[in-house]
Amino acid sequence: MTSLQDFFKMGTMKKIVYTLIVILSLQNGNAQDLKKANAYFERTFYSEAIPLYENIIKDNHSFEVVSNLANAYYYTNDLKNAERWYRFLLKNYSADFGEDYYFRYMHSLKAIGKYEEANALIRSRIDLNGKTDEVAAFDKQLAILENIAALGNRFEIKNLEINTKNSDFGAVRRGSDLIYSSPRKDSKVYKWNNENYLDLHIIPIENVKKGDSIAKDFSNSINTKMHESNAVFTKDGKKMYFTRNNFNNGKKGKDQKKVSHLQIFSAEFEDGEWKNIKSLPFNSDDYSTEHPALSPDEQTLYFASDMPGSKGSFDIFSVDINEGKFSTPVNLGSDINTIHKEQFPFISKDGKLYFSSDGHVGFGSLDVFVSAKNNGEFSKPINVGFPVNSEYDDFAFTIDPDTKEGYFSSNRTGGKGNDDIYQINEIKPLVIEDCKQLISGVITDEITKLPLEGALVVLQNSEKIEIQRKITAADGKFLFDAACESAYTVLASKEKYTDNSRSLKLSKERNKNNDASMPLKSVAAIKQEQEIALQQKKKDDEVAKQKEKELAEVNKKKRIEKLLADEKDVVRDKDRLLIKTEPIYFDYDLWYIRKESKPILNKVIALMKKYPDMVVEIGSHTDVRGNNKYNLDLSDKRAASTREYFIEQGIPNSRIFSRGYGETVQIVKCIPEESCSEEQHELNRRSEFVIKGI
Repeated sequence: MTSLQDFFKMGTMKKIVYTLIVILSLQNGNAQDLKKANAYFERTFYSEAIPLYENIIKDNHSFEVVSNLANAYYYTNDLKNAERWYRFLLKNYSADFGEDYYFRYMHSLKAIGKYEEANALIRSRIDLNGKTDEVAAFDKQLAILENIAALGNRFEIKNLEINTKNSDFGAVRRGSDLIYSSPRKDSKVYKWNNENYLDLHIIPIENVKKGDSIAKDFSNSINTKMHESNAVFTKDGKKMYFTRNNFNNGKKGKDQKKVSHLQIFSAEFEDGEWKNIKSLPFNSDDYSTEHPALSPDEQTLYFASDMPGSKGSFDIFSVDINEGKFSTPVNLGSDINTIHKEQFPFISKDGKLYFSSDGHVGFGSLDVFVSAKNNGEFSKPINVGFPVNSEYDDFAFTIDPDTKEGYFSSNRTGGKGNDDIYQINEIKPLVIEDCKQLISGVITDEITKLPLEGALVVLQNSEKIEIQRKITAADGKFLFDAACESAYTVLASKEKYTDNSRSLKLSKERNKNNDASMPLKSVAAIKQEQEIALQQKKKDDEVAKQKEKELAEVNKKKRIEKLLADEKDVVRDKDRLLIKTEPIYFDYDLWYIRKESKPILNKVIALMKKYPDMVVEIGSHTDVRGNNKYNLDLSDKRAASTREYFIEQGIPNSRIFSRGYGETVQIVKCIPEESCSEEQHELNRRSEFVIKGI
């Protein structure tokens, strides 16, 4: 009998087994989905593969799954989602992110408007490979693109009423009719983009405005259950070349990978029907030939192919036609073809080659380019500009150089379907010029403000190299052409005038006029100004000195008043300041300092030390008795002796001066000398301490 514990154990085991079965089933299901998705991807059934990969990627972020999903989005023109997953790949699998991925990522970035990021990505890749010459070439191509963009819209374009929600493209005129490619409604679905297979359709040009309901199948003998597109007709309308899958006489040709490539067929118009439908001899089961175009003399057939000898995924080739026979295909060379994709050639009546390329530097994915033929060789192609070219695929361009009218196709946003046909009218010639600006101005006299005739104006570049020079006429004007985003210096000079200069850094704005007007000052005016300035300086100096003197006098008075207020021994004697002391006595006919005089002198010394800026003159006087010269010498010696004592006590010699006055300055006039008493003579014999500075 089974215990309760055993019962619960059995229940737990069943849950575990069930969970394992579910997990294994899910893993097996994911493996089956991945196998199925990869099979779709290998057969280019991208629209079928995408939903499977989107489900798988929730749990599986392997390089295989993410890269296939990104590529599938890219090939079905969902470039926003393609950019998202390419970005994921670059971040997480950078080592496996090859050049093809960089190329598709770059185009995806351009398609969503991230031009700077796309161009930076290209430049970094070229830089990484150390190809400095290619970096320079790429930057040159970007500059050309900027010049083309500066032309603005070169065409008027109109989305045709015959466009549907599907892919409509490749419109060409045949007489009064328009022939174009569009999915037929009753065919099976093409797994690349989940649209029906393409057929050629015809509509009278006058009925285009009425929409696709008026359009008819071009021919039951031309259209099959496979793709037909891109027809070109001889001038008489009796022969045509067109693109079809490898399908002839009801049999579908395939390569070893079971891919049915595209081929070019010819057909002849007899008795109101297209007959003698033939696959051209240079077709193959192993590669595609597509998009035929005829030269004006109908002796050369141009087409796109990925045949051996191609430089990229698709190149433009040509073959000579001689009495219905075709020469060996010739690749148009590296000026036209790149390592990427060149398709949809068209030769205009004036012999120009128009084609679409995603290998030449452009504004988006496939851009339309034009190349003129010179001496039997096609020149380097030029982007035809806006608005024909956009961020997306622009292709199947045709134009009549006489009427300037034509057609092109595009999968740009804002259209009605995946690919739309647009009518064009060229309104502006393709004249490419580098970005230019003007540097202009007037040279004038700085004083009179009048224009100067005969002034030399020189334009230098950023390296101080002379570019141009002009001599001004009576109006003083000058004008130079200059390159945008460049630095210049404009120098102006004239005899008997000083030189002048202006430095300019030009912007990116085209045709901007930069003012570099300058005044020049005459030498005579400068001398006059210098003289005036000198006189003015003298006046200013005098005024400054006077003010300084007045200020010093005011300050001096303030210091004196304060000194008088603070020091009782300092007294005013008319216009003098005296340090009042007791009498200083000297022995008769001697000049040394007596012992009892030193305390009196020390008081003066203490006062001077208290006021470090004080300057004192020691004045020694005698009475009138005796010889005048003798009295003068004696007073000099006594004053000098007193000064020496001050210096010995630490007073700087620059602050203490001595002078003997003899009998020249008497307090009491003793004339004759007998007229004064001894006390009056004693009053005249004195030493005075006069404050000279404070």
